[in-house]
Amino acid sequence: MATDEEVQARARALSSPLRLRILRLCLHESRTNKEIADLLEINPATSLHHVRTLLSNGFLVAEETRRGNRGAKEVPYRSTKLSWGTKLPDAAPLLVDTFLQEIDGLAPQEIQVLRVGLKLSEDTQQEMMSRIRAVIEDYAMRDAEPDGVATSLFLAHHLDLNSAKQRV
Repeated sequence: MATDEEVQARARALSSPLRLRILRLCLHESRTNKEIADLLEINPATSLHHVRTLLSNGFLVAEETRRGNRGAKEVPYRSTKLSWGTKLPDAAPLLVDTFLQEIDGLAPQEIQVLRVGLKLSEDTQQEMMSRIRAVIEDYAMRDAEPDGVATSLFLAHHLDLNSAKQRV
């Protein structure tokens, strides 16, 4: 069982869209700090700071050191999937920001979108979200398929503001 201090440290470690993007990059493929920095178009020193934060909180694990093209020592990192079960207070703005960063530059046809309006009781809403979460968790915890294509899923369930204003 994690201590309060560990829980808070883990929440802080996940409080950055950049760190969440690093975890996504290292989910299906081990990547070195240089590879991460290149993919995110950031300075390797900045990347290393974030990698070390994720590493020290158990979200990344260092794999066996290897030699790079020029013989330099490289450490590949891999996501541990610990972030999936980590609670983040007030995560919505962070996750929306991360999502927007991740889709920036994609063509509209590269994004599949589903949007629906519902009017459900609180109990039915909780049931729906529980069932959706169970399905997503089933797929998230499976091993990556060797011939699979890396994709991401973002789901948001929110109050319809126009309907909420009508009730007041």
